Amino acid sequence: MIAGFGIVAAHFREFAAGLANTLWLAGATLVLASVLGCILAALMLSRTRFVRTSIGLFVDAMRCVPFLLLAYLVYYGLPELGIRFDSWSSGLSALAVYHACYVAEIVRGAWSHLPREQIEAGRAYGFSGYALFRRVVLPQLFFAAAPLIGNQTVYIIKDTAFLMIITVPELTFVASSIQATYFVPFASFMFAMALYWIVTLVVEASVRRIEAAAETRRAG
Repeated sequence: MIAGFGIVAAHFREFAAGLANTLWLAGATLVLASVLGCILAALMLSRTRFVRTSIGLFVDAMRCVPFLLLAYLVYYGLPELGIRFDSWSSGLSALAVYHACYVAEIVRGAWSHLPREQIEAGRAYGFSGYALFRRVVLPQLFFAAAPLIGNQTVYIIKDTAFLMIITVPELTFVASSIQATYFVPFASFMFAMALYWIVTLVVEASVRRIEAAAETRRAG
């Protein structure tokens, strides 16, 4: 076992590169999913019933599909329709679309429970359309949805591990490669788990800071 951790230490650079890829994928997914999720949430709250129902069905359907199947479909299934992505594009696209549906439901719920008085006050001050959303709605949505978005970020980080099946060299892919080469599964996977745990702790600490800022904002 000690020899196994020695092998892992000798390949620290590979683990660091895998972790960097994981963080890049998670960060890019969070940005894309947040933007797309806000758009989907707005459409889910549309006054047009057809739009509201169609987007709601799409979001529900995506949330019922295991992410692994979606990753397989994008990478292996779409080429049959003439749509081809490399492994990185396939992985990021699948992650962004999948988690955008979860973000959309989070934002929709937070948006639905915003105090109407503040929105009406914003309109009274002359804000409308995008200006109203940016100056009045968005700040409230950010603080209201931040804890759940933080939790979703943890799921995004964990779901990047599934991309090893399409040969994206993220952290789990590196750990699997090291153990397959040197037959040190315990040391390799334990080290990967420790890195995931550290990243998750950082995310949770960030969420707590945002929650504290929200409490201060409400108190003020």
